[in-house]
Amino acid sequence: MTRRNFLFGLGGAAAATAVYMRYVEPEWLEVNIRRIDIGLKSRGLRVLHLSDLHVSRRISTDYICEAIKSGLQLRPDIILITGDFYTSGDENPQDLSSRVLPLLTGGTPIYAVFGNHDGGRWAHRRGGYDSTAELQEMLEDAGVKLLHNAAERIQHKGVELEIVGVGDYWGDEFLPAEAFAGLSDARPPRVVLSHNPDGKEDLAAYEWDLMLSGHTHGGQLSLPLVGAPFAPVRDKRFIAGVYSWRGRQMHISKGIGNMRGLRLGCRPEVSLLELV
Repeated sequence: MTRRNFLFGLGGAAAATAVYMRYVEPEWLEVNIRRIDIGLKSRGLRVLHLSDLHVSRRISTDYICEAIKSGLQLRPDIILITGDFYTSGDENPQDLSSRVLPLLTGGTPIYAVFGNHDGGRWAHRRGGYDSTAELQEMLEDAGVKLLHNAAERIQHKGVELEIVGVGDYWGDEFLPAEAFAGLSDARPPRVVLSHNPDGKEDLAAYEWDLMLSGHTHGGQLSLPLVGAPFAPVRDKRFIAGVYSWRGRQMHISKGIGNMRGLRLGCRPEVSLLELV
């Protein structure tokens, strides 16, 4: 092979990779079903875990709607959403309120927390909203129960569960003491919603069985032999999937959306968690 042919082939491979990571993988959705034992004493519970929708001008709203519909077709008992409904500086609140959130109003109980892009100090420094008030109003209008440093005990289809939601870890609103206040040791299985999985260290002092997170996008760019060097977390052992950590379980979603319209080696996902 001549040097010229080698460089031509290398350039062609680079161009093909660029096209793939921009136009193929970002909307090549995975629908994953995972079974997690959290010690339920009755029948199981089917939880649809959604995260990182990133409704924005850069990401097709049609695609986001189809992704949510794919999850709803699995007939979940409850829906849990772990933040980043839109992208700071590129928000598309009109599509979020008029097209995306109405898909979730079918009677299934829905609980959610904010992510770092959803408003507040961190988001405002990057061109986003300085407050989460607008999103909170949209969620309430859509029937989504926001657990912002708050907890709720639910009984659904014969299953008792406690759901605890904490504010965003980067947004200076992460207040686990407030979220867990008043909860007793005599409890049913407990699920924590924390957008950023790095929050686990600050949550270690509290009792919970399963933490649901997003934020990482699976690293968004995952490279062979390298992994996900750009994952926006300190602890890069926990990027995507189900993990055991200090006798507890974690599920980290790769999310539906992305940043800058790119993905490579970590397809977007919706996840049905069969809690048993």
